[in-house]
Order: sequence, then structure tokens, then C-alpha cells
Amino acid sequence: MRYLLFIITILCLMTACSTESDDANSPVKVEIQKTEAGYRLLRGGEAYAVRGAGMAVDDIERFAASGGNSIRNWSTMQPGQDTQELLDSAHAHGVTVALGLPMVPERHGFDYDDPDAVAAQLELLRGEVLKYRRHAAVLVWVIGNELNHDYENPRVYDAVNDVAEMIHELDPYHPTTSTTSGFKPDVIAEVVARAPALDFISFQMYGSLFRFTDRLAETGFDAPFVVTEWGTIGYWETETTDWGAPVELHSSEKANTFLTAYRDILAPLDGQLLGSYAFYWGQKQERTPTWFGMLTEDGNLTEVVDVMQYSWTGEWPENRTPRVAAMLLDGKSAWDNVRLAADETYEAFIDVLDPDDDAVSYRWELKPESTATSGGGDYEEPLTTLKGFLSDPGAAKTMLKSPAPGKYRLFAYATDARGRVAHANIPFLVEGGTVLE
Repeated sequence: MRYLLFIITILCLMTACSTESDDANSPVKVEIQKTEAGYRLLRGGEAYAVRGAGMAVDDIERFAASGGNSIRNWSTMQPGQDTQELLDSAHAHGVTVALGLPMVPERHGFDYDDPDAVAAQLELLRGEVLKYRRHAAVLVWVIGNELNHDYENPRVYDAVNDVAEMIHELDPYHPTTSTTSGFKPDVIAEVVARAPALDFISFQMYGSLFRFTDRLAETGFDAPFVVTEWGTIGYWETETTDWGAPVELHSSEKANTFLTAYRDILAPLDGQLLGSYAFYWGQKQERTPTWFGMLTEDGNLTEVVDVMQYSWTGEWPENRTPRVAAMLLDGKSAWDNVRLAADETYEAFIDVLDPDDDAVSYRWELKPESTATSGGGDYEEPLTTLKGFLSDPGAAKTMLKSPAPGKYRLFAYATDARGRVAHANIPFLVEGGTVLE
């Protein structure tokens, strides 16, 4: 009898494992439904409201705990992230994935007039679609990313159409889209004309998102769409110092920007907007190490995560992130064109308030100003941290010994005991002698 019970137990466990595996490999039908109120996304026959963020490396557990239910990535061949594992993790946490197919943009040297290169890329992407088309976590295929960024050859969208048609042949369950940098009527017209196989177009906007509602009205664009990237004010949109350094919002200003954008722009577009993905649940160097990330380099969560949880769920997190009131260097803010003399000492101060009255620890870093000129999210080398110029880098107030003449940026971080961090930075120019670029 014991042997029989053992066999039954093993069979039950095998069945459970098989069911779980089959479930993960059973695609869920996703479609766009036109209603009297406009459009909506259906998943498995039920309305699906995307609560999304962009994510390249798996941090799905914390994302889902904050109320998110869908991520978008940029490539099925992301270095450092196995896509199958990402999809499995998403499925385990009830999260879907807008899965990115990595078409090479023209600005990276791809020639869309070369039929052999275009055909080879199509076959490569066919293999990627075949790998993942049946995974239950897949929500939509995202064909390329901002292929209009610095492009000249519109035949890229002929190639996009070929990929969309290929996907529809292989995968009847998931819609296709392609993203554009900004909302640009001439680009939209090109995409519509050359890539009719796409199920919808997706747009990516930052500061320009606050003009989006007016632009929709002006152009009469009435098709369904997704906003696959949105977030803080971009470095190409913000004010710059007299020497050309972009001024970055501090973490609390960014949180306010996200809250306003979601509440006042995105939410009212329900019925045409199928969903949106905040940028970026992760950290990356793009002009600074803090510009776009909802996380910092050490994985701590910023105040933008508080705001997104509130926007997605209607509830603030139990533990709130410290808030920045001000950061000053020599009594001046980031907007004040801070100039320092070489080999002098100046006071730097960050004023931070913790909503829960938690103890806060501080960290300061000095870095050279970025000299990157790339765009479109292209890779940038991390900036070196310069040592030996700060008297007390672990306090709210520190003294900076100015380095050699040149362009620099001073960063301040304030972290509570539960991994929530506020941050700010100030670009400054050290004068006297030859300025180091």
C-alpha cells in the first residue's frame, strides 16, 4: 500500500509539473477590440489594462509587488538576461511581456537597401519568434525600437512590414507594433503606408508627452496606440548651463513629473491608449547614472516607484521614499550656472525629508561631466568617480575641494534603511587656466 501511495504521489507531482509547464507554454490570445468608447486590449477574452514599465534585466518580483503587471524589453538577445528565464519569471508573477525584436537601426550602419542583409535579419528574427511565440507571458511583439531616430531611408518600414507579416504567419495569438521616437505625423504616415501589417503604432515621449493631447487633436490621429516609453524630462529637452551641461531634475521633481504625466495626460486617453510603459525600471548611464532609472546603481528604489505604485494601485507604499527639498553647492542650485575657482573649498548640502521619519544615510560622488554625444538610448560608458575631493561624503553637508579646471557634476544620495533612495546632482564649471574637457 505504501508503495502504491508513493507511486500515486510521484504521478501527481509529475502531473503538476507538466501542467505548470504546459500552462507557461500555452499562448494567451491578445487582440484589440473596438467598442463604443474607443479601443481596448483583450487578453484571453477579457479586458487587460496595462500597468507597465520598461525593464531589461529581471526585477519582476519587486515590480509586481509595486502593482505593475506588464514589462516591455528591447531585445530577445539582451546581454546578461536570458529571455526564456525573463518570460518564466514574468509568468510566475502574473506579469506579461511586450517582447522586443532587435531590428538594427540605420544609425548603427544597417543598409535597408541591401536585400541580402534585410533577408538575413528577417530570418534571424524568425528564429526568435519561433522560440517564444507560445509562451503565456508574451503580450505583444515590439518590432525594433525608434527606427526613425536619425534615419534617412524609409525602406526600414518595408522591412518592419516583412517582420510583422512573418509574425502573423507564425503566431496568430499576439499583435505586432513598432515604436517611434516622438509623435511625428510624417513618420506616422510613412509607417502606415509601408507597414500596414502592424496592428498598431507605439510612441515614445518624455517632455513632449505634455503636448501629446494637443498634438492628437491637431492631427486627428484616432487609431489605437501604446506609449512604450515615457518618463522624466529628457536631457535633450531640459535647460542647459552656459557651458552646455543639461540640468537634471532631482528625484522628487521626477516623481512629480511622472505623477502629473500619468494623471493628466495618459489616464484621460483611455479608449485610444491601449497601455503605457514607464521608463525605466532599472539603471543605466545616459548622460548621468541617474537620469532615467527608477533604480540606482546599487538597486535601490527611487521616489518614482512610489508614484507608479500609487498610479497603478491607488495606494502609496507602506514605506515612503525620502524626498529632496533642495541641493546646493556654494549656495547655488543646479539651475544657477555654478562656477568655482580651482583649488578652493566650497560647501555642498542636500536637504532631504523622510515621510516616515526614518534615519537617512548619505553618499556624495564627484564625476566628470559626460562627453557623450550619442542618442536614442545608445550605450554610454559609465563615468569615473573622482576620489579625494570631498571632506565628509557620508553626511548631509560636505566640503568640496575643487579639482582642476573643467566640467564636473556633484551627486548626492540619501537612503533610508529599507532601500529607498533620494538623489540630486549639480553640474559645475571649475575656472582658472585651461579647462579640461
